[in-house]
Amino acid sequence: MGAMFYVEPVATYDLDIFVVLPASTSGLLTLTPLYDALRQRGYEPKGEHVTVEGVPVQFLPAYNLLLEEALGQARQVEVEGVLTRVLRIEHLICIAAQTNRPKDWERIRLLTEEGEVDATLLAEICDRHGVALPASLGEN
Repeated sequence: MGAMFYVEPVATYDLDIFVVLPASTSGLLTLTPLYDALRQRGYEPKGEHVTVEGVPVQFLPAYNLLLEEALGQARQVEVEGVLTRVLRIEHLICIAAQTNRPKDWERIRLLTEEGEVDATLLAEICDRHGVALPASLGEN
């Protein structure tokens, strides 16, 4: 969904929200406190997501340094009167490349062709996190 702030929207099943979870002594991450808070507001988990105001939402732990950096540098934007945070386009591209699924490469293509990408920043982010991008991306 973050891509919709930069390019024309494409079909997606759910809204992915990356969250930073407190460390536990066992080393395991749990979404239980988040799900408990959502239940108190009337939103019940169903499978891998929680339907919030008609939108399936999947909460994903920030599982590596790239995601933690992306969250720390997210832009604050207003959506229908609500302040929210959106990952920078360069982080979205790098995360998609790291995930490395066919649909992610299509997303990268759209973001680099239609969005305003800072190629230098993108290269710095990907280099810092060991993510390889095709040389052709630097041409956009």
